[in-house]
Amino acid sequence: RIGLNEEVKKKIQVAWLDPAQPSKGYDYIYLSPEDHAQLDQNVHAVKVLTDKQEVRYRIIDIFGGYGVECLQGSGMIANATSAAYEDTVTISYITGRSVGIGAYISRLSQRIIQHTEAPIILTGAAALNKVLGRQVYSSNAQIGGPKVMHQNGVTHMVVENDVQGVASILRWLSYVPAKRGAPLPIHPSSDPVDRRVEWMPPASGPYDPRQMLTGGVDRGEFRRGFFDEGSFTEVLAEWGRTVVCGRARLGGLPCGVVAVETRAQERVTPADPGFPGSTLQLSQQAGQVWFPDSAYKTASTINDINREGLPLFIFANWRGFAGGQRDMFDEILKYGSYIVDALRTFKQPVFVYLPCGAELRGGAWVVIDPTINPDMMRMYASENAKGNVLEPEGIVEIKFRKPDLLKAMKRNDSTYAGMEEGSAAARAREKELLPIYTQIAVHFAALHDTPGVMKKKQVISDIVPWAQSRAYFYSVLRVRLAEVAVQRMIVESCPSMGAPQRAALFEAHFQEVLPDLAAGTCTLQDHRIVSIINKLKHQHDVEQVASMPVDAVLTGLLKEHSFDELIAILSVKSVNANNT
Repeated sequence: RIGLNEEVKKKIQVAWLDPAQPSKGYDYIYLSPEDHAQLDQNVHAVKVLTDKQEVRYRIIDIFGGYGVECLQGSGMIANATSAAYEDTVTISYITGRSVGIGAYISRLSQRIIQHTEAPIILTGAAALNKVLGRQVYSSNAQIGGPKVMHQNGVTHMVVENDVQGVASILRWLSYVPAKRGAPLPIHPSSDPVDRRVEWMPPASGPYDPRQMLTGGVDRGEFRRGFFDEGSFTEVLAEWGRTVVCGRARLGGLPCGVVAVETRAQERVTPADPGFPGSTLQLSQQAGQVWFPDSAYKTASTINDINREGLPLFIFANWRGFAGGQRDMFDEILKYGSYIVDALRTFKQPVFVYLPCGAELRGGAWVVIDPTINPDMMRMYASENAKGNVLEPEGIVEIKFRKPDLLKAMKRNDSTYAGMEEGSAAARAREKELLPIYTQIAVHFAALHDTPGVMKKKQVISDIVPWAQSRAYFYSVLRVRLAEVAVQRMIVESCPSMGAPQRAALFEAHFQEVLPDLAAGTCTLQDHRIVSIINKLKHQHDVEQVASMPVDAVLTGLLKEHSFDELIAILSVKSVNANNT
């Protein structure tokens, strides 16, 4: 909000450099003694005596109006909004023009739903045109409308009217627990959780990953996908388009989702009319590759889902990170590392799954490996997924070169083995057979990439066939949610207990109740859980008291009891000890 002191504005007088020629300019503004007497609380003014012995009050500061105090108030709002993002779910619905600090505060909620006719801007088009000295921008929408904000990752969703806006907010909140630490909101679904995943990706070639998640038409028939039918809500659809992110439900349980776009995408950088040499730029982004924008999108989505208290499914199908000069300049290393930061601090179960026909290579594997957060993350692979440092063709060029191919040829081809090395006949035979032996080498290398190898080397938890993955992960999800809830209670009741001790305690005392907790036939208040947790709390309290100096213990007791009461308590304890 802006404003001037209207009372002072009506009373100001001008001291001209030359009263006869005002066009030469002014020296200062002032108040008459009478006006100053009335407005002395509104201004800071100094008494001036003119050559003609006229008393004036030269104005130095004018109080009142609206200015810096509004900025300070906005700073307080910004502080509260930023802090709220850490504590609860924050969503901004931009239903009208959002300008200046209002735009920043909207962004600080981290989740933005934008009306198609509500721009998010720092400075209006008219003001920018005035600064530039010419008519450059035709509207505020050209600067901060959905075509800008949805494509740069500021806006998560775009709606056409307020009904859609409110509905989008309610749908988003429907995935989120009622309060921090509360159970996930389960929505009954008519989609059977134990059904097969009907939609199958093509044997080769790209496909729309949304069909994998929600189902799609195949050969004229709709085939259901991994999640409950109709439950997937995508966010940030127009930004970082080589990654697909959103929320969905599995058997009614809400989950965060990150999947991989396998089709090539086109990134559009609009021309800025404010710069005459600026032109529209189109750049192609390959599928199955993390680019700077999609890596940042992945990390920010994981952070949002973490704060919403949802478990996370990552359908991994990346060949790696883009590493060209432009990508390095656009900070791909920074945004890729953000993914590790986001997963390391994730507080709910994370399932990394290589779906049907997927592959995971090099650095793309590293940033989502379960060792980043071993308490929460698990990795799985479908029956025909692939994973390794390099693709088979790449590793053959390094580890199965021509000398190795010729040795294999000599072992397996008696005709070539009988030829004189370096002879014309041998060279002709090599030229004839090297292409097929190169294929054999690639096949040999590919056999190092199989799910069986991953399971043998214990880098994945299990091999899960794609068709059975829905039922499998629903069961595993419920068990993992129960495990994490119990483990969190253990940590809260006895923070001093180390991770190995917690694991041993969990294995020894909670395995019996875990299936009932996962099935929903008991709660965390079950006596089998509460009795052990109470013992842990008592043990922790005893350890805390035992480590305290005696005078500190007595001081604490005297805060709760009088001296006489304390003597009586100690006397009773002493008698009981002697009787024992």
